[in-house]
Amino acid sequence: MIRHVVLFTWTDAATDEQKEAVVTELRKLPAAIPQLRAYAFGPDAGINQGNHDFAVVADFDSVDDYLVYRDHPLHQAVIAEHIKPIVAARAAVQFSV
Repeated sequence: MIRHVVLFTWTDAATDEQKEAVVTELRKLPAAIPQLRAYAFGPDAGINQGNHDFAVVADFDSVDDYLVYRDHPLHQAVIAEHIKPIVAARAAVQFSV
């Protein structure tokens, strides 16, 4: 199994409406991309200072399944239309579990 983890820090100008739009659009992906085996995302709980603002964790059966998700037009649209306009920093990793 491949696990994909992404962390975002939003810009200071990012509005609550923009952040909620990210959540709304990400919720649509599991129904559109059957290769997703598990999918969780949400804002940082605010327990530790210095954390990123938002995380996405996705599990796939194989690298090929991850690549389908990565390149899927709906996923790419969420990134282009909702995430990139408000992202200040991004960190990501994919690893085997």
